[in-house]
Amino acid sequence: MRLPVLVFDIETLTDLKSGAHLYGLDLPEADLAQALMKLRRQESGTDFQRLALHEIVCISGLWIDEQGSMKIFSFSREQHSESEILTKFLSIFDKRNPTLVSWNGSQFDLPVILFRAMYHGLSAPSLFDQGEIDQQKRYNNYQNRYHHRHVDLMDIMAMFNGRHFQKLDDVAHLLGYPGKRGDGAYHVPEYVHQQEWQKLTSYCEADVLNTWLVYLRWLLLKGQLLLNDYRDLVQQTIQFLSTQAQHADFLAIWRDTSQRTEFTAVDFISFPTH
Repeated sequence: MRLPVLVFDIETLTDLKSGAHLYGLDLPEADLAQALMKLRRQESGTDFQRLALHEIVCISGLWIDEQGSMKIFSFSREQHSESEILTKFLSIFDKRNPTLVSWNGSQFDLPVILFRAMYHGLSAPSLFDQGEIDQQKRYNNYQNRYHHRHVDLMDIMAMFNGRHFQKLDDVAHLLGYPGKRGDGAYHVPEYVHQQEWQKLTSYCEADVLNTWLVYLRWLLLKGQLLLNDYRDLVQQTIQFLSTQAQHADFLAIWRDTSQRTEFTAVDFISFPTH
């Protein structure tokens, strides 16, 4: 495993202002969301909005440094504008070149970050350079599907075949991990509108944690982690989460879901219930 590692995820809402501009709509804000959803259904048969119309409300990450220490963080609209969220996230790559890990990051998260950074007039060469500035990135950059600087687990585990794409929630559950804390519903608009920022960041961070756990299993499969090293990292993750009060429920659900597969049944053997 090449350290440091940054596992990340974003949460978004529809950018109503840009949507109104794009479609030439002059409607009250309360009616815009429904109008844009209807137009999108007519265009594509789905409610899922165009990538450029996803406004970022949270970016969460799990940082594992060269010594293996862990730190989890979130930049959200509680304290930052979208431009500030992006600036803070993108600045990470100006200082370091982590292995970036995501679930569907090449199809969704990174393209959305690209569009929104351009919308706000930001510059992010450390993330989007493909060798024009740093020639080494010509052969190993964050955009190329077959490079290893960005590991999109959904894409890789589907063997780069869209017909085999799986949901993170499903894969996490199958492997003995919590998934979306037992609740697969999408609550982001509700959290933002009700200003439940702790719930928003915990939701986003839970996806990051599930992605990290799946990544460890992927490295074990590939032989980039030996079994003992994998077990040690799982124990380290449990120990780390035991210090994070906001993820007590994630840890409790993980303790339960770990008992559903033979391989993960030993995950909490060193952490007995009290």
